Amino acid sequence: MDAEFWLERWREGRTHFHQSRVTPLLQKYWPTLGVPKEGRVLVPLCGKSLDMIWLAAQGNPVLGVELSQLAVEQFFDENELKPLTHQSIYGKHYVAGNIEIICGDIFKLDAQILSHCVGAYDRAALVALPEAMRADYVRHVYGQLSRAYQGLLITLDYPQEEMAGPPFSVVDAEVQAVFEGVSPARIIDRRDILEKEPKFLAAGVSRLDTVVYHLGVQP
Repeated sequence: MDAEFWLERWREGRTHFHQSRVTPLLQKYWPTLGVPKEGRVLVPLCGKSLDMIWLAAQGNPVLGVELSQLAVEQFFDENELKPLTHQSIYGKHYVAGNIEIICGDIFKLDAQILSHCVGAYDRAALVALPEAMRADYVRHVYGQLSRAYQGLLITLDYPQEEMAGPPFSVVDAEVQAVFEGVSPARIIDRRDILEKEPKFLAAGVSRLDTVVYHLGVQP
């Protein structure tokens, strides 16, 4: 799976993963993390998620990272935001208020930019990556955030053999393995969502849980 896979999905409008509302689990658990007000929050593989609007409304500057320029432009257009743009070694930056999205490759970011993020919100990144890429992703991204970062990770847990991803099933044993030596990952919620997911039902998936993790060393 490469960048072209995702770019094509955005071009063709095959973006069922995009939600037309703010994620309720974000609203429920983000306030419990203790991310400092005005602390910068990383949203990797952000698409045009409305969750960024909500995070910014909490007073946190948001740094989104997204490969698809189409997705980035749709985010600002649909939310009636007029971004200023500039280019850097990381990609094209779009900035409006306290929301900045870099149109570029998350693996091109380095400590110079990631270390300033004291929060992280990952609903659609880890589950979008094939197994072979997940450990490198966690080490590269989470391993370069502020040492005191706090994060919220949302995964899916279902029998992978019953449906091809993405989104992929990432079970707790793998979450613990890829975050080992990077930061603690503690389950704070697990719930059955199969009846709410027609795509999974239609594929014959027998079980589907969404799992929420608190990432980072807790105070």
